[in-house]
Amino acid sequence: MELKNFGSIMGFAAELEAADKAFYETAATNPACAQFKDLLEMFANDEKKNEKNMLRARREHVTEMVLEPIPDFTSEPFVSDRQVTPHMGLEQIIARALELEEKAQRFYNQASEKTKGLAEISRVLAKTGEKRAAHRERLEALAETG
Repeated sequence: MELKNFGSIMGFAAELEAADKAFYETAATNPACAQFKDLLEMFANDEKKNEKNMLRARREHVTEMVLEPIPDFTSEPFVSDRQVTPHMGLEQIIARALELEEKAQRFYNQASEKTKGLAEISRVLAKTGEKRAAHRERLEALAETG
């Protein structure tokens, strides 16, 4: 999907957060993840907050939606498989979560750069990217302790 303006970027960001929230909610119920259930539920709650922030920012800055075209930006590099099956082990789920966080962080960093002309939006996107980077760091620590 082409992310050609502020509205499409914020819409994709909200969709990304909703999908990642669902991933973490499902992962938290997987028996292989029982020892990290609280962490996964916390991540799901964070994504829910992020989704609300994206929708609020989009609503509050609706006048900028038409004014600022964004060239050369698509959603494809940031799309991931979010399926969690009962047969997946902890390592597989952590690996998938790491991929989600890495792609989300990359999306938010690039979207923040693309929206620099909209300072408040750029700041919201950059801040969300920082949150996703913190998630990735926690997941990397889990993967290392294996």
